Amino acid sequence: MSRKPNSEQRRAQIVQALMDTMAEHGYDKATIQLIARRAGLTPGLLHYHFHSKADILLALVKALATGAQQRYFALAQDAPDPGQRLNAYINARLGLGDGADAGAVAAWVVIGAEAVRQPEVRAAYQQAVDTELALLRELLSASLAAQRKSTANVQALAAALLAMMEGTFQLASAAPASMPVGYAAPMAMQLVRRFIEAEAPA
Repeated sequence: MSRKPNSEQRRAQIVQALMDTMAEHGYDKATIQLIARRAGLTPGLLHYHFHSKADILLALVKALATGAQQRYFALAQDAPDPGQRLNAYINARLGLGDGADAGAVAAWVVIGAEAVRQPEVRAAYQQAVDTELALLRELLSASLAAQRKSTANVQALAAALLAMMEGTFQLASAAPASMPVGYAAPMAMQLVRRFIEAEAPA
């Protein structure tokens, strides 16, 4: 009996190896040899599944974005109202506990830097950001409407909250000892709650 193809498993294994290697060495020094060693594969097998290291990086962008969405869906499945779904989103992105992954956060910071340098990475990063902003606008609009508040500023609030999260990721990766443990999610929730309370009536 022939074995089932394991291409998807191998690709996921390689993408994870790039993430782990980047967290330790950065993107430039994450060579194909190091990635292969981390994955427990030969460099030739990496090239069988991906044409280049840049292709692995693009797959990592998608994997991290998908993982973040899945963590949100898991936390939001029992959230009965818009406010709790918004809190679930903030916890999914900034909270500690189950599903939190410092390596993924560090990799996302590296990807942001590579998006400045590589047009293909920038396009994938932009798509992930646009998806996040769309979800944030939806969650914030629902929370504002539930409180009978105006949604006129929802686009700016979504952008500000996403910028705060990206800055939090940067600090968590570059200066973790300088930041209070577990501060990000509670403070983001508090800031959003104060904004909603201060908005004009609908």
